[in-house]
Amino acid sequence: MTISHHPPEDLLADFAAGKLEEAHQLVVGVHVAGCARCTRFVRAIEQLAGAALEEVEPVPTAPDAFDRVMSRIENSPAASAAPPPASAADHDIPPALRNYRIGKRRRVAPGLSMRPIELSGSGKARAFLLRSAPGSRMLEHTHTGTELTLVLEGSFSHEGGRFGPGDFDYGDDEVEHRPIVGDEGPCLCLVAMTGNLRMNGLLGRLIGPFVRL
Repeated sequence: MTISHHPPEDLLADFAAGKLEEAHQLVVGVHVAGCARCTRFVRAIEQLAGAALEEVEPVPTAPDAFDRVMSRIENSPAASAAPPPASAADHDIPPALRNYRIGKRRRVAPGLSMRPIELSGSGKARAFLLRSAPGSRMLEHTHTGTELTLVLEGSFSHEGGRFGPGDFDYGDDEVEHRPIVGDEGPCLCLVAMTGNLRMNGLLGRLIGPFVRL
């Protein structure tokens, strides 16, 4: 698999530092797990951070600090049971997402469907799997927030180039594009999004309220 499109370096640095929202951390993490180049970058950031921590003067703690931490752990509510693994027969769910609860498929437009991914509830971004039929053409649009897209299967193209398996695409309110899905098969993407799509043109404004991701 040849990966041609990667997350911006500042996004990778925030990922390495654990600063991203859960949905963004998920999408960037799945990309990094399959991309040798981004894995090397993230490891380099982590090593730099580790070296910096070694130079920090230790801060004295209270004598009972450990006992208080253990008491809080013991008295905390029991963690909820892990979600059941997805069925191996469910081809919509890649291995990296098997520990997440994935909602039922919902049609959002002709040739376009999505399945929400259940997160912890913190943060404004939502995550979902987006499946597009071969040859699908979306109307030109921009975003009221941000959109992080990772291609899992198939491909799509727009003004920024062609995006195949493993490729990462970043969109915000400064980006206008019109994705076209490749003819080789359905395109399955992992997406983290804040805000909504904003369709351009008269037709886009007419149907925009009916396209909800």
